[in-house]
Amino acid sequence: MPRLSTASNLILIDNYDSFTWNVYQYLVLEGATVTVFRNDEMTLAELIEMRPTQLVFSPGPGHPDTDAGISCEVIRYFAGRIPIFGVCMGEQCIFSVFGGKVEVTGEILHGKTSPLRHDARGIYEGLPQDVPVTRYHSLAGTQLSLPDSLEVTSWIQNGPDGGRGIIMGVRHKEYVIEGVQFHPESILTEEGRLMLRNFLKMKGGRWNENTLGGKGTIVVNGNDAKTPTHKAKENGRQSKGSILETIFEHRKLSVETQKFFPSQRPKDLQASYNMSISPPQISFIDRLRQSPYNLSLMAEIKRASPSKGIISLDTCAPQQAREYALAGASVISVLTEPEWFKGSIDDLRAVRQSLEGMPDRPAILRKEFIFDEYQILEARLAGADTILLIVKMLDVTTLRKLYAYSQSLGMEPLVEVNTLDEMKIAIELGAQVIGVNNRNLTSFEVDLETTSRLMHMVPRETVVCALSGISGPADVAAYQKNGVGAVLVGEALMRATDTAAFIQDLLGGSMSNGIPHSANDLMVKICGTRSPEAARVAIEAGADLVGIILVEGRTRCVSRETAQAISEVCKTTPKPHLSKAKGTVRESRAASEYFDYTSERLRGQDRALLVGVFRNQPLKYILAQQQALSLDLVQLHGSEPVEWASLIPVPVIRRFGLQEPGIGRRGYHALPLLDSALGGTGQTLDIHGVRKTLEADDGLRIVLAGGLTPRNISDTLKSISDRYHQIVAVDVSSGVEEDGVQDLNKIRSFISAAKGACQKWS
Repeated sequence: MPRLSTASNLILIDNYDSFTWNVYQYLVLEGATVTVFRNDEMTLAELIEMRPTQLVFSPGPGHPDTDAGISCEVIRYFAGRIPIFGVCMGEQCIFSVFGGKVEVTGEILHGKTSPLRHDARGIYEGLPQDVPVTRYHSLAGTQLSLPDSLEVTSWIQNGPDGGRGIIMGVRHKEYVIEGVQFHPESILTEEGRLMLRNFLKMKGGRWNENTLGGKGTIVVNGNDAKTPTHKAKENGRQSKGSILETIFEHRKLSVETQKFFPSQRPKDLQASYNMSISPPQISFIDRLRQSPYNLSLMAEIKRASPSKGIISLDTCAPQQAREYALAGASVISVLTEPEWFKGSIDDLRAVRQSLEGMPDRPAILRKEFIFDEYQILEARLAGADTILLIVKMLDVTTLRKLYAYSQSLGMEPLVEVNTLDEMKIAIELGAQVIGVNNRNLTSFEVDLETTSRLMHMVPRETVVCALSGISGPADVAAYQKNGVGAVLVGEALMRATDTAAFIQDLLGGSMSNGIPHSANDLMVKICGTRSPEAARVAIEAGADLVGIILVEGRTRCVSRETAQAISEVCKTTPKPHLSKAKGTVRESRAASEYFDYTSERLRGQDRALLVGVFRNQPLKYILAQQQALSLDLVQLHGSEPVEWASLIPVPVIRRFGLQEPGIGRRGYHALPLLDSALGGTGQTLDIHGVRKTLEADDGLRIVLAGGLTPRNISDTLKSISDRYHQIVAVDVSSGVEEDGVQDLNKIRSFISAAKGACQKWS
């Protein structure tokens, strides 16, 4: 058999089944050039680089959701791009990928032949009815869960009335994807080679490029799938403009399918929004005008693109977002298109969570092919502050409707244009932020002069953003002169080895996050204070925080009268000197780390701050004590919910043990305190565990406690001196006691040793 030029690089995914060899043999006999990989032998990225002409998925044991390796992931990616065929397990993967359920059929078949009924199209073209096929299966896709995007193509006749029994084959209504629940490669299946021969004749990713059994193109939802936007071809391949339109049509189909899932229906999203559970939002326009640089940066999270292919599949979106924010980005653009750009709405949700509590956080843009109000509401619920509207892809009526709806949710959209006519539409729309795409979405060619050519049309109060193709300082120089307000950078940032350095080089100059912290500003907390005298001695020696125990039954618990007397001492006793940092954060035009911001608020006060320590007491009691004693801080030392910190009107220090989850959660406790056991026991912390905790999150700042004494504080700090910037304060209780009573000399010695070590090891 001569080799088929149309099947020159067919990839067969082996789901660990002996029949894979038979499938391989039939394909080769029909002229295909076949390479076989097991389902756990390669990654999706590696497979993409191989540029397969077709994909075939073999039979295999187990369930498609748990035992098919990368099969389902591969089907999701290549759907609509190249022909796909699945046998048994392969068919079940197709069924599952598009939303169906694969379950036990009620009968176990092993080598049984059955007469097959079919629709005479696709792989069944030219086959007689009731052709014998061989079946080996106990699982199959269920009729009740058949996805809207799939149709049944073959079945086993059930009963004398000819009713349809177990599904034996499915076909995607739009994409060139077929699957069978029987074995065409079995010697007992008649016409098995003809079925595979029919598959190898298929081309492209969509049925509108194929004729099925003389019946023309497949009809989807009552409409011929062949539309004028999909006619463009270049050397037998889709043009770039057609690719863009393909993505757009694919998104429409995906969104319509998503709307049928419980919890994701439009009414479900609206009900959630009505509960006011959307994350707090900020003004996109105001944040865009706030930048530490002369030009604002819209930093993009972009794993792949149609023009560049894979850029960075392993990127952790929330981690990348935090890097962008701290490097001075005014906006973070999150691509949420899953097939070609490898993003998701979950990326956007995680990015928003990663910025929780961050002072001056960037605005978050959902960058997506948006054509439906549903997508805008979904974006707001996930935490977006703005969305993208592409003039080229929308008629004016739809554009106006989506623009107004976005504004009704408090989000001013970014309106994207590329031509003079599109700019006129955006201006007539009243868009306050216009993005000029330097990439022509039809030819995909980049012209960095596009933005500059259209600037003269824009009203002065409108913010203009240059989009696409920007990779270095030379690309942005002209924009700064022409009055462009911001640049969007994606691929170049994703490939940068040092994000902060790249951004500073790109936009010129350097930035400060406004936090004047020095390691010399280590604070000292004397806890378990039981007398006004001890409080006064501690403050005069340089203590920054004085802790009193308000847990009844504990030996260090103080009475109401003693607590009030200590409170008065804290408010009237001046500290011997002020720290270099005055406890006020300089005005910044960039985001800063949450814990840097909260700790800086506590530093350099002209008096010591009073900390009330509680453990597993009612919130109502804590609030009453805070007010009665004028506590400056509250310390939660038990298993209180992290969320309580947002209900307490003063900063909260919360105790955590090593490896305890939640220590780095931003937006709640002002500082975590690392301590052993219940605290006050003198038990030392494992310093290696402390180091491991700090190394896991460089933005984490802590109060260090646990067995510290005047004698060991210096060596303890020295042992983690490379992590000194993460230690805001040290806390001591039993370490300054003698026989259970506070020793005034030990208090002085501890403070002196801690402050001295701070200067020595910083």
